[in-house]
Amino acid sequence: MLTAIVGINWGDEGKGRMVDLLSERYDVVVRYQGGNNAGHTVVNDRGRFILNLMPSGILRSGTVNVLGPGMVIDLEHLCGEVQRLRDGGIEVTPENLKISDKATICMPYHKLLDGLEEDRLAGKKFGSTRRGIAPVYADKYMKKTLRMGDLLELEACAEHLADVVEWKNLTVEKGYGHEPIRAEDMMAWLREFGLPWRDYICDTTLYLNRAIDEGRDVLFEAQLGALRDIDFGIFPYTSSSSSIAAYAPVGAGIPNRCLDGSIGIMKAYSSCVGEGPFTCEFFGDEARALREAGGEYGAATGRPRRVGGFDVVASRYGVMMQGATELALTKLDVLSGMEKVPVCVAYEVDGERVNDFPAGARLERARPVYEYFPGFGDVSGCRKREELPQAALDYIAYLEKAVNCPIKYVSVGAERDAYIEMF
Repeated sequence: MLTAIVGINWGDEGKGRMVDLLSERYDVVVRYQGGNNAGHTVVNDRGRFILNLMPSGILRSGTVNVLGPGMVIDLEHLCGEVQRLRDGGIEVTPENLKISDKATICMPYHKLLDGLEEDRLAGKKFGSTRRGIAPVYADKYMKKTLRMGDLLELEACAEHLADVVEWKNLTVEKGYGHEPIRAEDMMAWLREFGLPWRDYICDTTLYLNRAIDEGRDVLFEAQLGALRDIDFGIFPYTSSSSSIAAYAPVGAGIPNRCLDGSIGIMKAYSSCVGEGPFTCEFFGDEARALREAGGEYGAATGRPRRVGGFDVVASRYGVMMQGATELALTKLDVLSGMEKVPVCVAYEVDGERVNDFPAGARLERARPVYEYFPGFGDVSGCRKREELPQAALDYIAYLEKAVNCPIKYVSVGAERDAYIEMF
């Protein structure tokens, strides 16, 4: 079984929590795109963990985890993240973590350039995490990057790295007026933070194909959501990689394989980190109350998330883009304190009611059309479908019909057992 777990909306839907839950049913968990620019917060019997680069399967003993060739890897961050896991009692070894030799290395100058550009943009910024993701993906397609496999013969890359640094200084020094990058500093950084991973680097394409041929089940874990996809998201306020399920086999390094299913993750309300159109957004006290109730702060950056009611228009589009075969609805418990539950059922653009997700300037002009559903009280203690109040069941049924996809899992808390399997 080859299954993708993907975000339906803007990211931060709770994918890490669901991957942690479902990973016990899979032998291998693969991250197939992105870098450390977003995070998954997972709470289980071993503690609370924030994962940026690691697949959430790393918290399951016996599960093999793969960082695929579609990823960009900040080696320094990887060292720190793995050390925090080990400090928390999580084992990370070449047996349970395999890193693709084709994954791209995110260098310190990529983070530098990310920050310099955001500073230049000032009020017109994209809301970047400043972790170098856009610059490193740009360099990848310019064919001017190092890959993880280069760490196996690092000294042989010195001349190539010097050429890349010379080219990069045309932008850093002569464009932004910043002091130049030094190739020797970059080599020292690679030795310090890259060489510890040599035993983890391998041909993950070969590994995964063999694993699948042996009948092992593989779970593909995405970062962010459909609305942050570089092609189909709210461009240009997107990530720089493809976060849709269809890209999973490619980004994982096995384009010869096809998915058997796609599990979409969406919240019982909406949240968004970063800039760009967010039609259903709340403001003022209404936003503060929902943000605090849901603990809506970015796992990677700590930034307060923008919040709003469930967005039917955006979610229906996300379900379609992800080819979702079933859904997991997270954080239903956060709505427990509401007397009435807000749902953005449509948009209004230039005085016209719109049911299909718009793009570009039309999306910027969109305004929410809200309807309200009865509140349903505290559901955090529910563990079976029949324990849910009828108003909660009605809300779930409405969302299923509105987005045209069955909701199989409902999360009612952060703990590993705090969920309901609906069918």
